[in-house]
Amino acid sequence: MSTVKLDQGLDIIRDNFASENLPPRSEWPELLFDLSHLQYPAQLNCAQELLSKVALHPDKAALIGADATLSYAQLQAQVNQISHVLRDQMQLIPGNRVLLRGANNPMLVACILAVWQVGCIAVPSMPMLRSRELGVMLEQAQISAALCSVDLKDELLSAQEQHPVLQKIIYYGALDQNSKDGGLEELLAKKSTEFTTFATSVEDVCLIGFTSGTTGKPKATVHFHRDVMAICDCFPVSTLRSNADDIFIGTPPLAFTFGLGGLALFPLRVGASAVLLEKYSPETLLQAIQNYRASICFTAPTFYRHMAVLAHQFDLSSLRKTVSAGEALPIATRAAWQQATGLRMIDGIGATEMLHIFISAADDEVRPGATGKPIPGYQACILDDDGQPVAAGVVGRLAVKGPTGCRYLADPRQANYVCNGWNVTGDAYEMDDDGYFWYRARTDDMIISAGYNIAAPEVEEVLLQHPAVAECAVIGCADEERGQIVKAYIVLCPEFKGDAKSDANMVAGLQSYVKEIIAPYKYPRAIEFKDSLPRTETGKLQRFKLRS
Repeated sequence: MSTVKLDQGLDIIRDNFASENLPPRSEWPELLFDLSHLQYPAQLNCAQELLSKVALHPDKAALIGADATLSYAQLQAQVNQISHVLRDQMQLIPGNRVLLRGANNPMLVACILAVWQVGCIAVPSMPMLRSRELGVMLEQAQISAALCSVDLKDELLSAQEQHPVLQKIIYYGALDQNSKDGGLEELLAKKSTEFTTFATSVEDVCLIGFTSGTTGKPKATVHFHRDVMAICDCFPVSTLRSNADDIFIGTPPLAFTFGLGGLALFPLRVGASAVLLEKYSPETLLQAIQNYRASICFTAPTFYRHMAVLAHQFDLSSLRKTVSAGEALPIATRAAWQQATGLRMIDGIGATEMLHIFISAADDEVRPGATGKPIPGYQACILDDDGQPVAAGVVGRLAVKGPTGCRYLADPRQANYVCNGWNVTGDAYEMDDDGYFWYRARTDDMIISAGYNIAAPEVEEVLLQHPAVAECAVIGCADEERGQIVKAYIVLCPEFKGDAKSDANMVAGLQSYVKEIIAPYKYPRAIEFKDSLPRTETGKLQRFKLRS
């Protein structure tokens, strides 16, 4: 920590952990600010910017949840009250990291905005994460405080027991019996609805997003206040063309940057409304679109595939844009959705490192099968293994640059993601003569299943802890419904080998074991038992033989 001098002559204690653990600027990607509206002032707080529409329509619905709807004025008041709690009860200082845990609802958005408003750093977490995964985040980002839905407190408390760096937790959603101060709602009732936003700079860290890496160890991606505003002023402006009359809806968790942008940041930036669903299925999402007259939908290809079959049962006439991201969009899914609804899907590729979508296409610019072109503000090319651009028609590594870019928190893998100023995403792509980008495959061991990123080595590590597993290898297998599924090849210890019936019981037991230790969506949906795994003479696993 250090003391910084403000213009007013006041001394403010600031936690500089995040800024001090950024990679050197020489290792950052090249940043582009060619568009005039991306020229932000030196002093910028993204929460203040996102709440600025309250002056235009204070009574308009900003966030619509299952149990509560917040107008723009009510949202600002609640954010201000939470800000007082962060300062008074939690005694946080600018730069502290705050873990956020909860399903998609207005309270979670208000908490994120409040964290930004007081100059702290939001670290959203997927609701399904287990204590083991949370512990890694706590240690890696040195997180000392958390705002958590009471429904998710058990795993967080378990993580806290193992990682005492987490000192302060306040729960919301019900009265918290474990805190002497009570739950968040009780504290808010005593707080003023006025608050002076902390004067952050354009390059102050405000968000740390965790993403799984191919080694299984998650990478912490660091983003500034400027980055948050830049994603609001790129894809939504050029491709989505959203406006204040829009009603956003969708399924991605707010802890996933695809969801944070599409279901919170983008609608607030233009003064629109967002419907936040805590529980959903393809049928209930369609019903919600009909009920709320939603106009813009964000979800993964898997959902659109199921929704296309059911679409005729609902009135979807309010929909004007549907966005797919999180995994490759199959041509058949795009065609089925367009046939069912008359809507051309907006496909897009983004990355936690880049914060949101950077290649996409809409309306007449769509070419089925292609992801699209770089959106205004971004550039992209295909690199060979030596980091040199290749000609059209050659498959290589996708590289991109723009107003956002990769900055890992104290992680040597920064050098793997940034090459000659380009962000290299880990995707194999091909660019055609017209500048459209066509997805071919992942270049690493990441498995993308129903929109979730799953690191194969992480699943392997858990399986190897089971007493029955001698060796294992995890890969992604093509699946018509989910894009990919997790498949594990396992060599059992001799004493656990048996007949077909016992093998079936073993499969079920191993699947349950994985679900108990890491997020359930990461479990192997397919398990095949082998006598041995293919390896080189030096003992290295030959995954390509399993994939083939």
